[in-house]
Amino acid sequence: MKLQLAIDRVTLEDAINILEDTQEFIDIAEIGTSLIKDYGMESVRIIRNKFPKLKLLADMKTIDEAEYEFKAVYEAGADISTVMGAAAFSTIELCSQTAAKYNKEYMIDLLEVEDVKIDLLKKFNDGIFCIHLATDGGKVSLSELVKSKVVKLEGISRVAAAGGVNLDSIPMLKNQRIQIAVVGSAITKSTNRREVVRAFYQACKK
Repeated sequence: MKLQLAIDRVTLEDAINILEDTQEFIDIAEIGTSLIKDYGMESVRIIRNKFPKLKLLADMKTIDEAEYEFKAVYEAGADISTVMGAAAFSTIELCSQTAAKYNKEYMIDLLEVEDVKIDLLKKFNDGIFCIHLATDGGKVSLSELVKSKVVKLEGISRVAAAGGVNLDSIPMLKNQRIQIAVVGSAITKSTNRREVVRAFYQACKK
């Protein structure tokens, strides 16, 4: 299982410091939506220049203007961009086409997407599907959400899980055949980021 580190709600300087501490143990570095909103495409360009070998995901959360946004973020240096599963099918199709044009990848964020639409979204099997537990409430646990959604995603080769992932979550995610664990504050807010990210990395890889 791959480890994706989500960096959100910090300054760009802090984001760089976090990546300097953790880059050895992560497979994907996520430039969070808040960083992009605060610093624009410059956040992607600066992090790409600082960390030329890291695989970068820009969490654009595109829901319209797909071609424009994906073109901008890929040209800024991102390897992966995100589109909301709640977007129109035509929008997601443009994301798929733009990713292919740039030889890049894209992720479909399933935040609050109903099962009936997930069935229809499965035609975009070139994308990464992200099961995402909402931050702003909800009574379902991450474990319950993942277990219910992986059934609907049968046949999809790349599935990620995000939202409150901690070390205790990793065995469950592996048992559910999740390919990418998206971890945020459990690492970024730790007082010893290097040791914590190492523990996550080892848990994902063993």
